[in-house]
Amino acid sequence: METENRIALLIDADNCPAAKIEVILDELAKYGVTNIRRAYGNWKSHGLKSWEDVLHDYAIQPMQQFAYTKGKNATDAAMIIDAMDLLYTQKLDAFCLASSDSDFTPLVMRIRANGLKVYGFGEKKTPSPFVNACSRFLYLENIGTPQPVESETVEIDETPRPGKELRGDAKLVNLLRNAVGACDDDDGWAPLSAVGSHIGNQTSFDQRNFGYKKLSDLIEAIGLFETERRGNHLYLRDKRGNRKQNQ
Repeated sequence: METENRIALLIDADNCPAAKIEVILDELAKYGVTNIRRAYGNWKSHGLKSWEDVLHDYAIQPMQQFAYTKGKNATDAAMIIDAMDLLYTQKLDAFCLASSDSDFTPLVMRIRANGLKVYGFGEKKTPSPFVNACSRFLYLENIGTPQPVESETVEIDETPRPGKELRGDAKLVNLLRNAVGACDDDDGWAPLSAVGSHIGNQTSFDQRNFGYKKLSDLIEAIGLFETERRGNHLYLRDKRGNRKQNQ
């Protein structure tokens, strides 16, 4: 009997909106069971009232952390210490860090060095080092019900990025082309499932961060690949030509 992956969810309550907890847990359910759920912060602070309202409903353990020094984020330190304890004392398959703070980047790299996956959730303000360090990172604005914009100066665009803009993203283009090239056969065709797995093993990537629900939708929008459906499987080929036959 196949056992489910065990995931530890650690939430930086100061840097993660409580309104997104349901969609975070729903997303994690795709990868395993979240049997450790902890939220960190100074629970005497009025700023965490929204989290207090959902802790019991979602079986989240509040972890009290006083701000011993003004201007220093003691919550981050507490999460990092707890994560290292869990890494070595619990039999886990993955961690989830819910925060928009780049201070967790070294922690993510340390956990992944031990062979565990790290799923990240944060707002679009999250620094790229943290985003790229995770096995998979999702912007909270792109999942669940859109949150109201508190400031008129902040605009959240959740519409799919157009093909021209996608093709202008050199990092994305190279990532997709290299993945297809790594998975293609002698005729240049690569199964979409293999391409997706290759990308997932290589870097933190989720098509929803570009406004697309499925990878196939993103592939179609970027317009760089021929597509062919074989039964229930979709295959891709680089429109630049069959690289292997030309070698």
